[in-house]
Amino acid sequence: MNERLVFLSGDFVLESEARISIFDAAVNLGHCVTDSSRTFRHKPFKLEQHISRLYDSLKVARIDPGMDPGEMLAITVELLERNLKLYAPQDDCWIVHNVSSGVIPMGPSPLQTSQATIMIANQPLLLTGWQKYYHEGCHAVTPFSRQIPSQSLDARIKNRSRMFYTLAEQEVKIVDPDAQSVILDVDGFVAENKGGNLFIVKDGIVRTPSSINGLAGITRQTTLEICHSLSIPTEETRLLPYDLYTADEIFFTSTPYCLMPATRFNGLVVGDGKVGPLSKAILKGWHDLTGLDVIAQADSQMVDD
Repeated sequence: MNERLVFLSGDFVLESEARISIFDAAVNLGHCVTDSSRTFRHKPFKLEQHISRLYDSLKVARIDPGMDPGEMLAITVELLERNLKLYAPQDDCWIVHNVSSGVIPMGPSPLQTSQATIMIANQPLLLTGWQKYYHEGCHAVTPFSRQIPSQSLDARIKNRSRMFYTLAEQEVKIVDPDAQSVILDVDGFVAENKGGNLFIVKDGIVRTPSSINGLAGITRQTTLEICHSLSIPTEETRLLPYDLYTADEIFFTSTPYCLMPATRFNGLVVGDGKVGPLSKAILKGWHDLTGLDVIAQADSQMVDD
């Protein structure tokens, strides 16, 4: 068997044969929560925390998955073990969960009336799209779309309704094909990136927005823990674009790439225009924590291509 399996609502099926109904809530309503983790050297990283966050999202979204977190964890590990034989020793993978409220009849009520649709998959973790940013930094750009207010949809509900983030990314790509989004809230404060969080460094202090108006990222929290282990002072605070323009360093954090430096913000050079020393130190901290050099992994994938 040379094809990956996925778990779909009670069964392990071939990836090419996985199907859901066009009347599923994930399709009709976007009523689907998600979480993504990754492996380091084939070992899942903080998988229990990711599943715990998934269940927090399920609760607030009023989706009953029909199984408890322990069952979800066991199935996830079994799927990974079945698929890992298809991965080379140097390769890693995403661990992706999508859970919708199932098939919802067209009509006046969006309430869950059927079994949830549970989708778990492992995809190759390709870092080629981010590889050069480890070395030269990316261009951080603010889109003109603003963060959905937490009064309307709390960003801590990690969901599959990605239209807003997709539009924001399209907007910054108009400015620069290499741009990565810095999404502001309706009051002008920095919220998040399309798939992660943002940090700045100023006068030796690492600062990041709170999760009030952005994702409560597990990679974000791990980054703060690495800073603590390195005796780098941190602060969770509100940030305005001015703080990014005048920062010594800027970087993003997210599950696949761990840390992505930015060396320009809205066309202006950040610091001296090079990847900063604290960004490098924290990336080294990720290496020490996981046993994997993500920069070397990304570089090797470019050679393989």
